[in-house]
Amino acid sequence: MNQIRIENGIIMYYGSRAGRVEDGCAVVDPMFRGDELCRFLERQRQVQKVQWMDGMFDRLMAVGQEAGTAQGLKNIRVWQLKPDVDVYMKFIGYEEMCRKFGPPDKENYRAVYDGAAQTNDLEALYRKFGNDGSALPASYKGHSLSMSDVLELYDGTGSSFYYVDRIGFQEIGFTAPQQAQGQTMQL
Repeated sequence: MNQIRIENGIIMYYGSRAGRVEDGCAVVDPMFRGDELCRFLERQRQVQKVQWMDGMFDRLMAVGQEAGTAQGLKNIRVWQLKPDVDVYMKFIGYEEMCRKFGPPDKENYRAVYDGAAQTNDLEALYRKFGNDGSALPASYKGHSLSMSDVLELYDGTGSSFYYVDRIGFQEIGFTAPQQAQGQTMQL
């Protein structure tokens, strides 16, 4: 029996669900990263790209034998204000942010986490990332989830962004401002 194999799109590593293969991309939990698995993935014709994503093992274990249900789950990014922004922008509600500084601007934020989510439920994600910080994943590089942070749920079809408000979440359009092509500045 092969210790590393792909069964129905799921990468099995010594009996554990390490990741999945979809549309030529292997998405694998980094806790399984090693020479043996990397060499195995390089030899697979159906794998053109490998992406290491925190939380894949937990996601695949949570869905049990019905690994296909993981397809509806989105990945998550946590965005937090950069250290050098105006301190008064931090930890405020959405309406106050808009009133004092305008709508949240992606230029003022940095991604502190990017990984696989076990749920698309915003409240459950808040509980996971917003507690005292003791249970945050090792790759999480920010403070526990708080007001003024932004949760991004994304998959191959696009992203949705949610501002962490005083109570609940506010869906926002969160794109960096870009000058339209061909537009010129006139004096």
